[in-house]
Amino acid sequence: MNTPDKELAESGILLVDKPTDWTSHDVVNFVRRRFDIRKVGHCGTLDPIATGLLVLLLGRATRLSGRLTSEDKIYAGTMRLGIETSTDDRAGTVLATKEVTGITPEQVRAVAAEFTGDIQQIPPMVSAKKKDGKPLYKLARQGKTVERDPQAIFIHYLKLNRIALPDIDFEVHCSKGTYVRTLCADIGRRLGCGGHMLDLRRLRSGAFELTNAHTIEAIRGWDREKLLSTMTPLANIVVSWLKP
Repeated sequence: MNTPDKELAESGILLVDKPTDWTSHDVVNFVRRRFDIRKVGHCGTLDPIATGLLVLLLGRATRLSGRLTSEDKIYAGTMRLGIETSTDDRAGTVLATKEVTGITPEQVRAVAAEFTGDIQQIPPMVSAKKKDGKPLYKLARQGKTVERDPQAIFIHYLKLNRIALPDIDFEVHCSKGTYVRTLCADIGRRLGCGGHMLDLRRLRSGAFELTNAHTIEAIRGWDREKLLSTMTPLANIVVSWLKP
């Protein structure tokens, strides 16, 4: 049984660069089992096709989940116009296709500008949002589509770094609760051709950056001592919040 002092010493934050095809829960389970840590959580789910920063909370640091999950995120990604899918990303079934030859980069920039600031977003059916107590993704697996209430989100900026139609590389700084794949699909619908998210990588979550994250391959080679010396101790996080 862990003593209070031992549990505190093993409590902290670990930044992981999530690989594609792993779920966020896969990463949590990997770290929990690899290092025999009873409590492990994360701050903000990444879809299996997405990669990048996943903030893991170890031990007592799991109590910080509410605060850290609520912070803004920054992503880099690629959207593809002309193809609509069942999940708003490349993992879904193709529902419709349309030519994009009549769309200009200027039109794309004008429409993207409409999706900044305070906007309303309808959560996708394939999501963990709940309807009458049931996760939407479970209803979607049953072939059901239900009405979803729009959610208020905030887009600080949406930069279009490259427009090479049908693909658009972008960077977005958004609030908690933003579905970037839905943002891509909504832009495609607004342009009249449809669209979906091709790739996504989380660069930042609150004050934490991807440049400080560790790959699964690196973590596989760690022992418990290496983990504890690499993570940010819980005490350091709390002290940083107390600074003026």
